[in-house]
Amino acid sequence: MHFLDQAKIYLKSGAGGPGAVSFRREKYVEYGGPDGGNGGKGGDVVFEAVAGLNTLIDFRYAQHFKAQRGAHGMGKDRTGAGAPDLEIAVPVGTQILSEDKDEILADFTEVGQRVVLLEGGMGGRGNASYKTSTNRAPRQHQPGIPGEEMWVWLRLKLLADVGLLGLPNAGKSTFINQVSNAQAKVGDYAFTTLVPKLGVVRHHGREFVLADIPGLIEGAADGAGIGDRFLGHIERCRVLIHLIDIAGADPVEAMRIVEGELEAYGAGLSDKPRLVALNKLDLADAELGEGFADELKAAGAAEVFRISGATGEGVDRLLDAVLAYLPDRTATETKGGEVEVVDEAEPGAWSPF
Repeated sequence: MHFLDQAKIYLKSGAGGPGAVSFRREKYVEYGGPDGGNGGKGGDVVFEAVAGLNTLIDFRYAQHFKAQRGAHGMGKDRTGAGAPDLEIAVPVGTQILSEDKDEILADFTEVGQRVVLLEGGMGGRGNASYKTSTNRAPRQHQPGIPGEEMWVWLRLKLLADVGLLGLPNAGKSTFINQVSNAQAKVGDYAFTTLVPKLGVVRHHGREFVLADIPGLIEGAADGAGIGDRFLGHIERCRVLIHLIDIAGADPVEAMRIVEGELEAYGAGLSDKPRLVALNKLDLADAELGEGFADELKAAGAAEVFRISGATGEGVDRLLDAVLAYLPDRTATETKGGEVEVVDEAEPGAWSPF
């Protein structure tokens, strides 16, 4: 399945049905009169967050969504049927933005969350509703109220507890494959990872979701490389892991570049706690690793975790530090056999910056 995290779609709610103009005419009935019923209500446009979706790819091929209009009123004071709501399923983490992307219209953070984005038009009045003591045979009626319409942007922000970032070839894909059930592609060239990946990490009886995004390069905020588009997927993370390649040209410069891009992107990313990890320890001796760690600390990192995503060396200690930022979760089995998470505590307050 292809990954798509942005889509522009057109929405229109249903118009109300028109009211009827009708008069009662029955054999052997002495008195007639108006009996035109009201029109039915148009369908609403409803969004619902559902489980099992992690892409907006469906909206690449279906971009126009129109709800049905209400049925027209009929004689014998019969009201037209209301149109069914148009329900649109989106992944958890989806945001609905205005066409100019300046306003967030809805933000789906939980399974089952529903939002009525556009309401259908009300049905028009039939002529029976206009009958008065002085207007006993009205012929006026109302057409249905038109539905609402708009273009909106859908933007998906994956929900993860921990975000993984760094320059291209920092070893992020190898790391997420080492600690989780993800099967990210690993290659010895820049931008092997083209779309975000999610993996579930199990450590010391606890679980959390780890997100890996494509590598950043200097100028990503201005569109260089893949750009900073995918940084939105780690906006909701509690803590970020910054991987730095020990075999790279300059680890300190690598840290500076990524920190600068987080600052340029905004959205509070530069304020999130970050754990600096000097990766690919298997490619260098202990003395070199210690020297680079000291340089990173001098550049602002409170602590540097020396790890190897390929061999797993030092990874447990890094994951221990990650757990300090996550709420305590105790899994209990419900009667239906499902696992429920209870007893959440406040996340840790330790920050390396």
